[in-house]
Amino acid sequence: MKKFLITLMALALVIAFSSLSLAANIAGTIVKIDDGKITVLGADGQKTTVAGDAKGLRIGDRVTIENGKIIKKRLLL
Repeated sequence: MKKFLITLMALALVIAFSSLSLAANIAGTIVKIDDGKITVLGADGQKTTVAGDAKGLRIGDRVTIENGKIIKKRLLL
């Protein structure tokens, strides 16, 4: 019984951490940059804060966050 419970708990942890890595990509506008944390306002009105390098980014820039990486969108002219 003890082995079963340990296996069940390990399986629950694996599922929990795998769902974090499968999180949806986020696209939106930078509304705040603070100490290596960037806050993005998505099209749905939800704010998301991620840790990342803000080099070359400014408030108002359109970005996409894919797998924890921040990608600045380029405007086509």
